[in-house]
Amino acid sequence: MSTAKREKIQQHYDEIADVYDLHYDHPRGRTYHTRISRHVMEALPRGGALLDIGCGTGLFVEKYLHHGGTATGIDLSRNMIERARRRCGCCDFVLATGESIPFGDNSFDAIASLLVFSYVRDPQAMLEEAYRVLRPGGAISICTLGKKLLTSGIPVIYKVSEKIRVRHVVMKDFGEHYYDENEMYELFSGAGFCDVKIGWCSFAHIDMGDPLFTIAQRVEPFIERRVPQLTYNICVDAKKPRT
Repeated sequence: MSTAKREKIQQHYDEIADVYDLHYDHPRGRTYHTRISRHVMEALPRGGALLDIGCGTGLFVEKYLHHGGTATGIDLSRNMIERARRRCGCCDFVLATGESIPFGDNSFDAIASLLVFSYVRDPQAMLEEAYRVLRPGGAISICTLGKKLLTSGIPVIYKVSEKIRVRHVVMKDFGEHYYDENEMYELFSGAGFCDVKIGWCSFAHIDMGDPLFTIAQRVEPFIERRVPQLTYNICVDAKKPRT
């Protein structure tokens, strides 16, 4: 990741850290984050040692702890890290990026990353680092905006929102890249992971207004199974070989 991009992302999330949780602390936000979290959680071992890459304020870490595991989070925003420590005082949170993870080989049973991967400048480096710190037989699961019809216009929206100075937790131009299934498979396989599984989730998007969100939520399971072209997030699950 370039220094300029890292500083821009860090500054943005430092600035909005105080309102970040409010984005998910209403019915739509909780529903949206819970659905994404469920997709990730189902792919990870329960009761293990988790590393959350791009942990933010610790929303997913808190969910993982409820399943009996331990957790560590890394993020490049100091203010987000501080809020994660307040939320989950029993966990370690470290200022770092996924492209340079400050932990030893074979340190974790599970790795998660929610809504971060599309902003990573060097995704191969991040996955190679994830592979390094994951124990043999461990699992990784990421969920991020994917390359679909409904996401094609998002970068333009982010650029416009930045120009008119909209204070929003994600509406910022970070030069994000959205991946399709083939790209994801090549990235994960190239890093050494096996059992790579790719799916799609989230038709009811957090920024939809009511009653549209309520309608979308009702048909979301059907859309995810039968019309994944209309979903927003790509979910990738994989494992590190045991030998």
